[in-house]
Amino acid sequence: MKRTLLTLLAALALLPALADEGMWLPSLISERIDDMRAKGFRLTAEDIYSINKASMKDAVVLFNGGCTGELISPEGLLLTNHHCGYDAIQRHFDRRARLPDQRFLGHVAGRG
Repeated sequence: MKRTLLTLLAALALLPALADEGMWLPSLISERIDDMRAKGFRLTAEDIYSINKASMKDAVVLFNGGCTGELISPEGLLLTNHHCGYDAIQRHFDRRARLPDQRFLGHVAGRG
């Protein structure tokens, strides 16, 4: 009896925990856009995914055998995980620089 009551209370406690974030199928974006706009999102559903026109889907790239990246600026700035760009980082790393923490520092846009 006690276990049943605790299970019921735990289930009731979880009812308000509705997850509405995450990934959706491109075809379902138009169903979620009103809720997204109510939360401050400014793009249209077609800005996110359009079969015939340029949209955010075109800014996601696949490279290096399965890594993804996102183009986040008109200048071609690419955002990805460190392990995805590790080989390119090593090619550009100046071993003579002897940085204290031995990490690669990329060029900052506009500073050369």
